[in-house]
Amino acid sequence: MKPLIALVQGDAAGIGPEVMGKLLSIDEVRSSARILILSDIRVFRAGNEVAALDTPVHVIDDIEGMDFEGDRPNLLHIPAIDPAQTPSGKVSIEAGAAVMRWFGEALDLAAAGKVSGICFMPFNKQAMHRAGLGAEDELQWAKQRLGSHSRASEFNVIDGMWNARVTSHIPLREVADRLTTPEIMEAVGLANGTLIRAGIERPRIAVAALNPHAGEGGTIGDEEIEIIEPAVAKAKAQRIDVSGPYPSDTLYPRLRDGAFDCVVSMYHDQGQIAIKLLGFDRGVTVLGGLPVPITTPAHGTAYDIAGKNRAAVEPARRAFMTVCEMARRA
Repeated sequence: MKPLIALVQGDAAGIGPEVMGKLLSIDEVRSSARILILSDIRVFRAGNEVAALDTPVHVIDDIEGMDFEGDRPNLLHIPAIDPAQTPSGKVSIEAGAAVMRWFGEALDLAAAGKVSGICFMPFNKQAMHRAGLGAEDELQWAKQRLGSHSRASEFNVIDGMWNARVTSHIPLREVADRLTTPEIMEAVGLANGTLIRAGIERPRIAVAALNPHAGEGGTIGDEEIEIIEPAVAKAKAQRIDVSGPYPSDTLYPRLRDGAFDCVVSMYHDQGQIAIKLLGFDRGVTVLGGLPVPITTPAHGTAYDIAGKNRAAVEPARRAFMTVCEMARRA
């Protein structure tokens, strides 16, 4: 049977609603899974209007009423926000609260075993924080909602190139203090398991250095010697195909050229800048380490083009197909 995927509406002030309509117009998408949309029907229709589409959906108020005849998506109507009262292209507390309602419901369905994967259209972290997120980001919020206690992390994926990270949404000045050998080992182990779940049988993982030129033997930082190298050695002892640390300014071209499947970076922008330069318009974000596979396009809410029907659908298509593949392998 096809997996049942929860497709969560994005920030109503961003490009998510119009991207969702475009995504559901793709035959491959509709035929790959049973799709349960979580949205306010008004936001869904507003997105269709921007995209000049009329996507047929079966609107329900309770999941017991789901009916997937003819690959038609079902839309669970969760009243949350009136798009007519929401300025496009601006941070909105109301939009942040709405996506938390929709995403929260999807997480609850996943926890109850009702859906086998989640794909969400782009959220805006600032809007969610203003609405009371109460966590570092949507990943940590999802982890709390699912009652998960294992390590979880974001992965960015472009054309089979994976980027993981040890630290994530924290100030840059805190990065070095947060790095420990156990933390790096956990990040490597999570990367290995997530890639296997995505269908890569024996992932080849490279670990990035923290300092320029990998510290040059300790002359410009000793984190490589004291923290990162021991983590790599211990991960190897666990039969993970991992190597490093490598200077990050030369590592990502090697990822691009096929030497590795994944890079584990030490902090957010070290990897994000590099991987997005390799194909920003094709990027997928995977929330790894959670009990259910969760993906989203990597590009964000793009407020500057919201409501103009200029948003590309390819990252959303890739995100959706990725979560379908991971759900099938779960």
